Amino acid sequence: MRGLAWVIEGAITMAAPADLRADDPYTVPTTHWHTLDDGRIQCDVCPRACKLREGQRGLCFVRGRLDDQIVLASYGRSSGFCVDPIEKKPLNHFLPGTPVLSFGTAGCNLACRFCQNWDISKSREIDTLTSSASPDALAEAAEQLGCRSIAFTYNDPVIFMEYAMDVADACRARGIKAVAVSAGYISPPARVEFYQHMDAANIDLKAFTEDFYKKITFSKLGVVLETLEYLRHETDVWFEITTLLIPGHNDSDAEIAEECEWLLEHLGDDVPLHFSAFHPDFKMMDVPRTPPATLSRARRIALDAGLKYAYTGNVHDPDGQTTYCPGCAKPVVVRDWYILNRYDLSGDGACRHCGAAIPGVYDGPAGDWGAKRRPVRLMDRRTEPGPHDRRTSLEGVTAVHAEVDAAARPGG
Repeated sequence: MRGLAWVIEGAITMAAPADLRADDPYTVPTTHWHTLDDGRIQCDVCPRACKLREGQRGLCFVRGRLDDQIVLASYGRSSGFCVDPIEKKPLNHFLPGTPVLSFGTAGCNLACRFCQNWDISKSREIDTLTSSASPDALAEAAEQLGCRSIAFTYNDPVIFMEYAMDVADACRARGIKAVAVSAGYISPPARVEFYQHMDAANIDLKAFTEDFYKKITFSKLGVVLETLEYLRHETDVWFEITTLLIPGHNDSDAEIAEECEWLLEHLGDDVPLHFSAFHPDFKMMDVPRTPPATLSRARRIALDAGLKYAYTGNVHDPDGQTTYCPGCAKPVVVRDWYILNRYDLSGDGACRHCGAAIPGVYDGPAGDWGAKRRPVRLMDRRTEPGPHDRRTSLEGVTAVHAEVDAAARPGG
């Protein structure tokens, strides 16, 4: 097979200076920007609207001004690849039990003080991106690894949208679906283009007060709510929502109830909502871990508010991770961490007990990937770019090394 081989060597380490360079094969032009009257160029991908002079980078670090245009400096680069269970994204109603090839880049357009992936999302070093992959090679790798989907995660794909969209298109050509794990902080024109290429998403709704978003994430809640409404009412993208509950910051009964009431009114009762547990990290090391009881309480508030599907995450809670049929109340997908112990849905997602439809994306029996976490190394060997590449000098990854993590624990 052309270009694809299993190897034991590590991924290529790429040296790259901090300065933007036109001769860097991983730097590509973008389209969402405009020139201001004072000569600066404004990036229009997200509401931060970074206004840049020549050579400057935006807050996300990977987008900057070069040769009087906004460029993306991380096209084809990654901080690493891993095959995960789709439930880890988390997506409980999207191709249950199947493996997903996950990867991210560096940087982020938010500045969350509690970031759980801060070593990647807050990185200001392109050298963090030690792997490289063209869209076609990634699609080929996903196919060879038996993945039903590919996920843009670890940091927000909004900031590397050109790369993510090209990868999604290459995967779609092979019957592989694309998943965006995002905070939903994106401008309307970019939002429309980006989600045309996505099949599913998990949106991180970080809290339900503007004060939290302003002081803790340095962004705006309203933009995220607009993204949720857009996904629900103007796209066919399947999406689920995650809220990380942080003790003393966004875990009050009143705030959780207000969030659930908004979701019910604006999105309906069948969008799955996940409550996950915080652990001390980055600039919030003084905040304790989220007690499991907090997640259970939040789930009960959501169900009492009228939401049909509410889940707990990052704790061992089989009941809170099980899908119950809203028609007959029987458990139809029983989960223990990421393992499916019972699956009572038909091929199109109907309850086998009463026939009620469980919303989501289903296309047959559940997969049996389980809780495995498989790190993957990709290496460049192809000499010609794929048809989805944005510049002809970009070489694609054509060697794959998959190594099962012996410590593939459910929370890993």
